[in-house]
Amino acid sequence: MNPVVGSLEVLVTRLSPEVPLPSYAQPGDAGADITTRVPVTLSPGARATVPTGLAIALPEGYAAFVHPRSGLAARHGLTVVNAPGTIDAGYRGEIAVTLLNTDTQHEVTLAAGDRIAQLVIQKVESASFVVVEELPDSIRGEAGFGSTGVAS
Repeated sequence: MNPVVGSLEVLVTRLSPEVPLPSYAQPGDAGADITTRVPVTLSPGARATVPTGLAIALPEGYAAFVHPRSGLAARHGLTVVNAPGTIDAGYRGEIAVTLLNTDTQHEVTLAAGDRIAQLVIQKVESASFVVVEELPDSIRGEAGFGSTGVAS
């Protein structure tokens, strides 16, 4: 993997010395790959929460989001159950990823050190929620799921 220097400093603790730091595969990538700290085998339809051996300290006003890796999803049906998982700026524990094998016939085996997910760091805002009697109009209005998709 190529070392990429970012503009935001995120403090990282390795909970096991052999665990690689999150790393960007290519310049300009949004997600930094993170790995499993332990070997894991997932039977068809099974899920497991997998430790990464990393803990981070994000600056206030930022969050990290754990996304599935597209190659694992395409080749093995492996995904992140609660995608994207959210890591808040105040969390200091080990990052763990809950993986799900969506393949109905084949198990997935991962070795310690295999890339399992991507960590995307984003600036986030805290909102003030204000109760009003009526919301302002918008073009979309109350149209919900599938309202902009294929016409029936």
